[in-house]
Amino acid sequence: MDNFLLILAYLCIGVMLRRLPAMPQNSGIALNMYVLYVALPALILKNVPQLQFSAELLIPAVTPWLLLLAVVATVLLLSKLLHWPREVTGALLIVLPLGNTSFLGFPMTEALFGSDAMPYAVVYDQLGSFIALASYVTVIAALYSPTATKPTVKGIIVKIITFPSFVALALGLLLRGTEYPPFATQLIDNLAATLVPVVMVAVGFALNIRFSKSEISPLICALLIKLALMPALVAALWFSVGQRGIAVDVSIFQAAMPPMISAGAIAIMAGLAPRLVSGIIGIGILMGLVSLPVVFWLLH
Repeated sequence: MDNFLLILAYLCIGVMLRRLPAMPQNSGIALNMYVLYVALPALILKNVPQLQFSAELLIPAVTPWLLLLAVVATVLLLSKLLHWPREVTGALLIVLPLGNTSFLGFPMTEALFGSDAMPYAVVYDQLGSFIALASYVTVIAALYSPTATKPTVKGIIVKIITFPSFVALALGLLLRGTEYPPFATQLIDNLAATLVPVVMVAVGFALNIRFSKSEISPLICALLIKLALMPALVAALWFSVGQRGIAVDVSIFQAAMPPMISAGAIAIMAGLAPRLVSGIIGIGILMGLVSLPVVFWLLH
């Protein structure tokens, strides 16, 4: 609950800063640039080297990738049926598959399920959310960004391998099992800790509850998919094959998390429906205060 309150506080700070005449209108862009090029790579460098692979953790490792495929198919189908603009489709493809599985997911999992459930939450986040953020999200941002030229295979590959989060992922995998020098550890930890406050201030700065008529449909669909359909799909998948237990419960709970803040920052920086993305993240977090306890109650 404390992390929820912190996020709401950061969000409110961003909203209040927007009302200050002294704040430049492009402040949100500057904050997101800092996140993409400094804080997010630091967070990846902090977490990826600590990955521990184990066969017994297969369920939370596989779940986010199966869910990614299902959500992509759902968004593309809805986009075609409801005639969403290309930038809205790209934004939802980035924001919806990934949840806030670390900053919110970790403390919520430990508080509700206990410390024994934490390895499953970590695997879901590290082998799913973080790797997808550094790879899948990079590709979608390159393909759908309205500010970019028509993508070519070479151009997409170059963007992927030069994208800061992907570079950090590759470096983190190379350094897996090693320890950073004390100064490097402190620097990375301090920079990584700034990610959520800075991004949420940026989201609050851009948050607008007034949406155009064309944005209402994707907003409602996005919130329903993220907070209700995704955990339901995971439950249906594993229950149908007879899988039960803490690994399944934690996977369902992580799938129910509100949208990942970092993914939203990437969508905004790519110019993909920034007002809609900010609304999905901000409103999604507020709705998560209600939906997450409900998911936990249903599981028990």
